Amino acid sequence: MSDLKSRITIAEGDITKLDVEAIVNAANSRLLPGSGVCGAIHRAAGPQLAEACERIYRCPTGEARLTPGFKLRAKYVIHAVGPVWSGGKANEDALLASAYRHSLELARDHAAASIAFPAISTGTYGFPLARAMGIAIKTVAEFLRANDTPARVVFSCFGADATDAYRKALADLG
Repeated sequence: MSDLKSRITIAEGDITKLDVEAIVNAANSRLLPGSGVCGAIHRAAGPQLAEACERIYRCPTGEARLTPGFKLRAKYVIHAVGPVWSGGKANEDALLASAYRHSLELARDHAAASIAFPAISTGTYGFPLARAMGIAIKTVAEFLRANDTPARVVFSCFGADATDAYRKALADLG
């Protein structure tokens, strides 16, 4: 467990500035530039990111797609489509876990040693923050137990509420 916790870190601030090989975009299913973290990533990466996303066209909820990072420090952007919160009655937990898992698989398959995640689905999609962070930490921990890559996972937080929720979920791992 201690090795696992040494591979997971929490950072507060701008995900586009992190020194990682892949950053995850909390994307919509059309992969269009949006608001929040999605808009920030698109602005920082430049217009080539939107062009690359247009070529992919769609990504189902619970899955992820990979593009180059273009003007970002990160080599890759992984576009993960989380679920819109519908009160917990529309398989949201499983879909959110799947979005994290698919992102980690893409990072592993492209030999990205490090990956940074935002709080997928917790913004305009309305997923309850503490519940989402618990799912994120549990899913990442399960993946890291079975895989050496990525070697480092960063949960990028925008604000104290997200930082506290991640810290609590990480502490709950044991």
